[in-house]
Amino acid sequence: MSARTRGPWAAVGGTAGIKVVVLGLSGLLGIITSRLIITHFGEGAYAQYGLISALPNLLPFADLGIGAAVVNAIAGASDPATDTEARRTLTSALRILVVSGAVIALTSVALGLTGAWPHILGESSLPGAGWVATACLVIFGLALPLTVGQRSLVGLGRNPAQIATQALVAPFIMAAVTITILAGAGSGTALSIYSYVAAALVSVLCFVIANRILKGGIVGAVKDVPRIRAVPGVNVMHVAGPMLVQMVALPIAMQTDRLLLSHVGTTAELAQYNLSSQFFGIVLQTIAAAGVALWPVFARDRSTARVRSPFPMAWAFAGASVAVAGMLCAVLPWLTEFVSGGEISLGPALVVSFVAFVAVQGAKYPLGMYMTDARGLRFQVPPILLLVPLNLGLSWWLIAPLGAAGPVIGSTVAVLLCQVLPNIWYVRRDLRRRRTAGAAPDEDAPSTDAASRSSEVRRPG
Repeated sequence: MSARTRGPWAAVGGTAGIKVVVLGLSGLLGIITSRLIITHFGEGAYAQYGLISALPNLLPFADLGIGAAVVNAIAGASDPATDTEARRTLTSALRILVVSGAVIALTSVALGLTGAWPHILGESSLPGAGWVATACLVIFGLALPLTVGQRSLVGLGRNPAQIATQALVAPFIMAAVTITILAGAGSGTALSIYSYVAAALVSVLCFVIANRILKGGIVGAVKDVPRIRAVPGVNVMHVAGPMLVQMVALPIAMQTDRLLLSHVGTTAELAQYNLSSQFFGIVLQTIAAAGVALWPVFARDRSTARVRSPFPMAWAFAGASVAVAGMLCAVLPWLTEFVSGGEISLGPALVVSFVAFVAVQGAKYPLGMYMTDARGLRFQVPPILLLVPLNLGLSWWLIAPLGAAGPVIGSTVAVLLCQVLPNIWYVRRDLRRRRTAGAAPDEDAPSTDAASRSSEVRRPG
């Protein structure tokens, strides 16, 4: 069975399997790298390493939502290698990414020249951190157009392939940090640069793999980029527009925890958050990777008028997420002691809040992947816009009484109220609409229609 014709359970299983292997390797090497940074450069360097390395989490909107159009165009094409619409979508995406990447690079340089970075990074940043952040985002901006390779692999149903390339990141960073230590170079201020170089190398590799699968289609699209009149772009804003709004709003709401802690909390609380986020991030990354594997499945279903309910997947994701997080909690004291050398401790409130966050994220992903058409993306915009002030307000308010756990609890409540529950309501209505319209039945569903309808009214998590 080809990658493009696999059912959702096979797609998720294959993706989750390779993600677990990659994360196992990456997690082990990441733990060693964290210990190296903490023991050789100190808690402050580790806190800054996590802070600057996480800046791309604030910029997933850098592709202006065009990545969604690429995934949908390639997943919905009968032969992506020869499909004209898919090729023109790639060309449009590359044009936009070149401009977006240049803007990010130039903006980061301007922030460095004006000395604005220390104000953005907070008081926990080390001397010279501003120029390190500038260099990191210049690398990020220059590599941005290459990310069409990763989007193309997702649309082709080859998400395991693009995940496998990520296995290069952790060994590269650990080797670079080790060489830095052996060379006795610096105070650890510039360590974050290694993560950006590693990410750029992954983008290059995915670009090459996707271009080969598409029989040179991506390189051909690159050649068409300057031919604006001869090769006009396609209208992608019906998908890219609402996706862009989400990609701007969600990072503001969900990826500012470190910045809030840097400004309102203490260096110790920021380090605690970094360490717990590193551990539970392994579970969250697996959820995200498995969830994204459903995107091309639902996109192909829409192109063939098949109805497939995401609710069985949502409940399975939530249950599996909690189970895996529980297993992580069992070894967390030992991992924390090993990585930090006893310098950092994770309190029960922080651990429990991350388990709850993992649960709501698990329930959210299959529902969100079902809602990747223009109608579904538009529906998600208003609740997400409400999520931003709710999450920021709760997180800011809870830092004082709860420390590092405050932002995690704020994010959990906001995701449940503004994403999981509204998405459940929308999906139930959309499934009824499509079934009434006479779309093809869901032949691969693991349960009967009656059981499916029953599962749709159960509570999440």
